[in-house]
Amino acid sequence: MTLSKAEMARLVARDIPDGSYVNLGIGQPTTVAAYLAPEREIVLHTENGMLGMGPPPADPAEQDPDLINAGKQPVTELPGAAYFHHADSFAMMRGGHLDVCVLGAFQVSAHGDLANWHTGEPGAIPAVGGAMDLAIGAKQVFVMMTLFARDGTPKLVPACTYPLTGLACVSRVYTEHAVFHLGPDGVRVAETFGTTVEELRTRLAVPLDAL
Repeated sequence: MTLSKAEMARLVARDIPDGSYVNLGIGQPTTVAAYLAPEREIVLHTENGMLGMGPPPADPAEQDPDLINAGKQPVTELPGAAYFHHADSFAMMRGGHLDVCVLGAFQVSAHGDLANWHTGEPGAIPAVGGAMDLAIGAKQVFVMMTLFARDGTPKLVPACTYPLTGLACVSRVYTEHAVFHLGPDGVRVAETFGTTVEELRTRLAVPLDAL
């Protein structure tokens, strides 16, 4: 069976090294927070100025309207949490102080190029946010996305056709069908779900190697 969104989030959480400083992008990546065990000491950063962000409050009555992530979703604070100016937050991102960021994407190329802020379609609303800073500043970039668009076209492609967010910045791609590792040697399939490497080779236009 292919993975659900929750299972994808759990898988990403599993692969984040203990003790990492991590930014979770807006959308599906924010769900990863719910699967990070406290004893792993993973510190979450959010662009709007917080380190030590916790998961959403279990009880809606405990929501604090002043305690939100970059996507304006309610979050909690963990012991030792710190707050700072927006400019300082971006300095952390641009200065290479984040170990991992998790982002969504419209397309990822076999070379690790990322397109996640604009489809280029007339009338589409561009939404770059801090993605460019995160894509280049983080030591590792994990992408969470569906492997195929609604029309069936692959989103893991030989070269991006959408406007780029960053060049050669993506290290891993997590999809409902497989986990891919990207690097100088090309695209390697680390795990598959409800499919095989051979089947993926028939559906994707990028060379695939098994990890």
